[in-house]
Amino acid sequence: MSVSPPRPKAPPLNALRAFEASARLGGFANAAQELNVTPGAIAQHVKTLEIWAGRPLFERHAQGVRLTHLGEQVRGDFTRAFDATAAAAQHLRVAANPGRIRIATLPSVAQLWLSPRLPQIRAAVSGLSVSVTALEQPPNLLRDDFDAALFFEETPVAAGGVAMFEDEIMPVCTPQIAARLKVVGDLAGETLLHDSTWNSDWAHWMAATAPGIAAGFMGDATGPVFSLYALAVEEAVNGAGILMGHKALVQSRLDDGRLVAPFSVAANLPRRLVLRMADNAQRKPLADFVRQLRHLN
Repeated sequence: MSVSPPRPKAPPLNALRAFEASARLGGFANAAQELNVTPGAIAQHVKTLEIWAGRPLFERHAQGVRLTHLGEQVRGDFTRAFDATAAAAQHLRVAANPGRIRIATLPSVAQLWLSPRLPQIRAAVSGLSVSVTALEQPPNLLRDDFDAALFFEETPVAAGGVAMFEDEIMPVCTPQIAARLKVVGDLAGETLLHDSTWNSDWAHWMAATAPGIAAGFMGDATGPVFSLYALAVEEAVNGAGILMGHKALVQSRLDDGRLVAPFSVAANLPRRLVLRMADNAQRKPLADFVRQLRHLN
């Protein structure tokens, strides 16, 4: 009669993942955000792993958590393991669908800059399929299932990125509103439109172009606030007020005359839109996509 004793149980994969993310990101809350679960769930998963190991991996404090010596010892092993697993999964996806490209970018860039260029890129690159996901924060290209990411980065841009354009801003509005704007001071009597993310745009432009009146003027500046920049652009086209335009994002509206720039002076923000590619995404369809995107820029 054969003997088949029970084998020791390995820790749950979710527990390993929760520990790795917490160790890499410096706490349960950050890990919860990345893994799209609650901090309580992360804490429970980590506790499960600690019970399995028989030793604590984190010290708990009122201000947060800190890795124990044991946790510090092993966190590099787990990070390398999950990086390798993610790379293997991405390699499988790329090998199965070499012509499919997944791009992550800001909602405003996706709607106003990237989307209008996709038809020409698809026409120029045969067999190409481009999926676009709008995100507020750049993905982790080592872990997340994307081939490339398009986000603004502070200048100077770190090595490995492909800079698309510098972020240049200036007020834009309908021709009807522009007709009554002669000098910058005339803005004081107008409705200013604001983007909730880029909420310092007006202050930056005023400080760069009209420092003499910037402080007092911006102290009283109010107006509608939008969480989607593309919606703010459409409201500017509708005549709702004057928007601080990011030139590359509103260029099509300037070209067709629906919006105009009433003042000749612009200001440059210290950042550029940068394309970064996943390490395992270097293949001909993606290279062709990037070449066409730069050509259309």
